[in-house]
Amino acid sequence: MAETLTSTALTLKDIAREAGVSLATVDRVLHNRPGVRPDTVRRVKAAIERNSFQPHVAAAELARGRARRFAFVMPSGPNPFMQQIEAYLGEMSAWLSARRLNVEMVATDVFDPSALAASLEALSGDYDGVAVVALDHPGVRAAINDLVDAGTKVVTLVSDVPSSRRHHYVGIDNIAAGRTAGALVGRLVGQRSGKVAIVAGSQGLRDHAERIFGFNQVMATEFPDLGVLPVLEGRDEDDRSEQLLARLLDRHADIVGLYNVGAGTQGVAKALNDKALNDKALSEAGRDKQVVFVGHDVTALTRRLLLQGVMDAAISQNPGHEARAAVRVLLALARGEPILREQEKIRIDIVMRDNLP
Repeated sequence: MAETLTSTALTLKDIAREAGVSLATVDRVLHNRPGVRPDTVRRVKAAIERNSFQPHVAAAELARGRARRFAFVMPSGPNPFMQQIEAYLGEMSAWLSARRLNVEMVATDVFDPSALAASLEALSGDYDGVAVVALDHPGVRAAINDLVDAGTKVVTLVSDVPSSRRHHYVGIDNIAAGRTAGALVGRLVGQRSGKVAIVAGSQGLRDHAERIFGFNQVMATEFPDLGVLPVLEGRDEDDRSEQLLARLLDRHADIVGLYNVGAGTQGVAKALNDKALNDKALSEAGRDKQVVFVGHDVTALTRRLLLQGVMDAAISQNPGHEARAAVRVLLALARGEPILREQEKIRIDIVMRDNLP
């Protein structure tokens, strides 16, 4: 069995060598010219498919005269959704190589505006494009604007800074996502009255702030009998989120709903379960019937929590689509080509135990 080529700059000669044919034969197959036996055509096409080789794209990029470098500025720490985006970028290696693109990961504390701004400033002059999970802060805004002024194409990813001069935002409509979460919590709570807790990473993150805004809109207009408690900020950390929520549950025995705006999901779930185990009434009634829990994203953890009935619903966005869209948008910007906005639009999905993908 032929092995997949691992070169980062595949050529037609590489494909010809793997398929065991001449360069002229590969050219005939690519241009659908006659004179090539069917089994040879299949062998050449199999080699092309195995290596995700796109000769016309590769030739066009070579004609442009240089490779391009993109940086993805991502949160440091164990955020499962962000790790999914990074994993999908890794899976794009052959696609990237065919276009002479190099994508590098830059990990930073996106909750610290000074650290995030410093990370962005350090990229100036070294990259053609930057995708950043951004904090909406004057220092970060200035760092993005400086990159743009220096000629770097900048795309915000997942969390936007609309007041900056960034070129494009790749992510869901977060106000709509928050409104969806509010509708789910309110309807699943039903006729019960009580309080609703919100756990966020940081309200300085635009995506979290917009989700909270949308959530509160729906709760205030459609479910006024449910009292929304002040937002807890867990920095998307499991331990911090667990401690904050555990204290809140101790103070408010009438919490009937919970919206987890970002990550820290494992800590949130542990606080709920520990409360149920330590409270006889909750334990006997079943926690899932006491506190409606809605969060974000389908990961290995949220999948398990949905199956166990600990979590009731997840507002999902496709991390693979976001990874591909961010790269395609940066490439279009670097080439001066139009962005296919409908193709790059990220959808909101509602995932429950019964429709887990």
